[in-house]
Amino acid sequence: MATRQVLLRTGDARDAAIVDTLMVAAFDPRYGEAWTRNQCMGVLAMPGVRLTLAFVDDRAAGFAMVRSVADEAELLLLAVDPACRRRGIATALLRAVIAEAQAGGIVDLHLEVRAGNEAMKLYVAQGFAKVGERRGYYRGKTGQVFDAHTYRRAV
Repeated sequence: MATRQVLLRTGDARDAAIVDTLMVAAFDPRYGEAWTRNQCMGVLAMPGVRLTLAFVDDRAAGFAMVRSVADEAELLLLAVDPACRRRGIATALLRAVIAEAQAGGIVDLHLEVRAGNEAMKLYVAQGFAKVGERRGYYRGKTGQVFDAHTYRRAV
């Protein structure tokens, strides 16, 4: 299948069903990374939170959720439907997050990712550097724990 153009648009709480569907598809429950719909709704209601949705051929393919406070921002969630991966969607979302941070006067952009997650390659390719680690941060559905790595990028 040929790669199609990724269209991005700003989302909000009305897009909770899209976010929920993508999160269920994108995050393997064995790692304990996904948020509940209520958690997403609560965060979306907070000041400084921005949701960006990605679409390919009018199909929801991914999203990014970011929270900004003062001159710093954190990428809270980045998810791409597994059926749409390797098409530049995560890169498009992350570049949009970085561009919005630059336009908004953000100095540092932070994120956290499970150790071993392939997304780390994307983050490093987009200028993020590992700055820390949280041991046993994620708890999977079987009780297994996974470390989280924290990354930072100057904007």
